[in-house]
Amino acid sequence: MIGAVLWDMDGTLVDSEEFHWLSWRDTMSTEGIPITRDQFMMTFGQRNDSILPRWLGTAATPDRIQRVGDAKEALYRRLVLDSGLAPLPGAADWVRRLGQENWTQAVASSAPRANLDVVLEVIGLAACFQAIVSAEDVTAGKPDPQVFLIAAERLNIPPGQCIVVEDAAAGVEAARRAGMHSIGVSRKETLSAEIAVSSLVDLPPDIFAKLLAR
Repeated sequence: MIGAVLWDMDGTLVDSEEFHWLSWRDTMSTEGIPITRDQFMMTFGQRNDSILPRWLGTAATPDRIQRVGDAKEALYRRLVLDSGLAPLPGAADWVRRLGQENWTQAVASSAPRANLDVVLEVIGLAACFQAIVSAEDVTAGKPDPQVFLIAAERLNIPPGQCIVVEDAAAGVEAARRAGMHSIGVSRKETLSAEIAVSSLVDLPPDIFAKLLAR
């Protein structure tokens, strides 16, 4: 039985942390609100409409949240295009291999669609995915399962035949709530996924098929 693999982007397919930090740091500095690396790390991977009210405080009007968020994301895309970005170890190999084995694949991320499009083009994997679900497609971020359920619907694959690959606890929990299998990949923490590794290169060659057969 062939199912679907739903990939998170930041921290799973690519290590984009530094570019996100630089773009947030410089954007908030322009707003007159300096932030620390620790403040950034506490929010990394969350939606902008969840992050900015904490940093803008009472000045967090919807218009300002949109404006500041858009400025940050535009700067992030410029950094990616100017400096380049490489897939994390094993990521490109697995995406291409699964495609050759007739798995359907999607990116399911809380990032804006424009970011996903730029990153996928830069790392050369844009043609490997049959669906992309981004921040614009959902009303609630992970651990809400909405992003994964929408991805499964667009691929026309039942949730039980989907495997989520994630680097964060919130993403693994979202997969569980969606009724999907999960693979956690993180160098920083041990995730409560069905399979947990520190790198995608550590995954056994038949692990996706074995997970789906459970």
